[in-house]
Amino acid sequence: MEQAAASQMAAKKNDKGHRRRLFYDTCGRWFFGAAACVMSIVIFAIIFLVGKQGLQTFAEVSPLEFFFSGQWDPLSGKYGALFFILGSFLSTALAILIGAPLGLMGAIFLAKVAPTWLQHIMRPAIDLYTAIPSVVYGYAGLVVLVPWLRETFGQATGFGLLAASLVLAVMILPTILSISTDALQAVDPSLEEASLALGATWWQTVQHIVLPAAAPGILTAVVLAMARAIGETMAVQMLIGNTPQLAVSLFSPTATLTSNIVVEMGNTLFGSVWGNALFLMAFVLLLLSLAMILLVRRFGQRRFA
Repeated sequence: MEQAAASQMAAKKNDKGHRRRLFYDTCGRWFFGAAACVMSIVIFAIIFLVGKQGLQTFAEVSPLEFFFSGQWDPLSGKYGALFFILGSFLSTALAILIGAPLGLMGAIFLAKVAPTWLQHIMRPAIDLYTAIPSVVYGYAGLVVLVPWLRETFGQATGFGLLAASLVLAVMILPTILSISTDALQAVDPSLEEASLALGATWWQTVQHIVLPAAAPGILTAVVLAMARAIGETMAVQMLIGNTPQLAVSLFSPTATLTSNIVVEMGNTLFGSVWGNALFLMAFVLLLLSLAMILLVRRFGQRRFA
């Protein structure tokens, strides 16, 4: 009888503990679900506010003028944003062309070549590198890079597309390095061992086995780097020249959507055509970022399927 009573008490205790764990599990799922809903609501609210305010521009300005005209002179009622859109796209593309190969090579070195002690030094250094404010990058480029470009290439000022893109390339390196290194280290070592056992060289193994296996993570790194590059403001505003004109060369001063917004937002009234046009620029920037991310992801799915 005593053993039966003890068994019943133990069963009740276990049942109570099981119910408690189920309750905690349910609360956890509701909590994380609520957090996801709040984040989604905040994101969609921002998009709705920016889009709603920006689209009011078309009540006064033709969409053809805004998207296909390069004449930006709000005091004269001209709101052509074509050159700003092209400036954002060109600076981001050039920064990715420079930064992505360098970041990938650095990731290969850290993941497959560097000794353990060097990895323990470099990973915290990369994290610290990420925490540097963008205005510091801009100031360093203003003091060091712009004079060097001016003197080396015989340019009048040194400001322009190349200066901004070089600094952007440096700024996106930590993102590409960190995520790509994790992706390369996550590849199953047995794949490399099998490739080497079949007679492949180390570089052939990295090129044909490791990189394709880590391609989704590397692509994610590039996408996040693009998102930072296209949305960067202060460093670009300090180096690109802030001139509403088409960049006909790497040294041509131009402007981006973000640089023009930060330069002119203090001169506008909320609800005015000028202010709405800046909101529309921000909305276009969101759409442009989304389009570039979807394009890269679709290309990656076709390439690495």
